Amino acid sequence: MPKPTKGPRLGGGAAHERLLLANLSAALFTHKRITTTETKAKRLRPFAERLVTFAKRGDLHSRRRVLSTIGDKTVVHELFTQIAPLVAEREGGYTRITKIGNRKGDNAPMAVIELVLEPVTPKAKAAKKADAPKAEEPVEETEVEETPAEETTEAPAEDAAADDKAESEDDAK
Repeated sequence: MPKPTKGPRLGGGAAHERLLLANLSAALFTHKRITTTETKAKRLRPFAERLVTFAKRGDLHSRRRVLSTIGDKTVVHELFTQIAPLVAEREGGYTRITKIGNRKGDNAPMAVIELVLEPVTPKAKAAKKADAPKAEEPVEETEVEETPAEETTEAPAEDAAADDKAESEDDAK
């Protein structure tokens, strides 16, 4: 759960900030990506990720809690039926903030906040898959290289080098 922030609120009072974040999150869930100021995007991130976590649970109580925050049934339905299954394997980090420069009118720093809907690859499985081929490939290559070199003479190796040189010259042309 995000730590409460102190200091000035977005848009004035705390009630206005809650409404502003609810509207921004509804727009984010509807359009999957929105452009806003960096400050609003940074304040929206934990708010929206918490709502996505509720949607991943999928029970009635979670749906009612999200509905009390957002208030639009169609957005809540889309969050629970379309977005939550896409991020079911992801353990947090449902949003991405990308800075895009300053706004032309008032030079406010702008950012794009978007939902991360790409499938996630688990770190444990990815590490095992990455280590296994590296360990197997050099063993196979050394066996393959040693066996033909013992049986053949050096002349074919020189021919192969000449062929490689001719191919590189053809590619250069």
